[in-house]
Amino acid sequence: QVQLVESGGGLVQPGGSLRLSCAGSGSIPSTYAMGWYRQAPGKQRELVAAIISGGNTNYADSVKGRFTISRDNAKNTVYLQMNSLKPEDTAVYYCNGRNRFSGLYATPWGQGTQVTVSS
Repeated sequence: QVQLVESGGGLVQPGGSLRLSCAGSGSIPSTYAMGWYRQAPGKQRELVAAIISGGNTNYADSVKGRFTISRDNAKNTVYLQMNSLKPEDTAVYYCNGRNRFSGLYATPWGQGTQVTVSS
């Protein structure tokens, strides 16, 4: 089973930027959309951004124009570039693949990476 490890989180001031990385121990089939999710304290996990094998992307309304998801298939890595960060972006960020047909996730959820936006 492929393992995914998130990294790149940290403490940043409002308006700042961070780049998250999700490194896979192997490749995930193209039937899975790779996504970044986040979970803030007391809230449900939500999808932030997703990318499919053809390169098409979609974003939550709250991050459109500020976040960019990309992937490097040769490195089995997915990135999330986060700009113009806001305090409400504070959360633990996770990555996972989700089967576009069955809805099943590719792997158990990892530890995630903490993003804290605060002055």
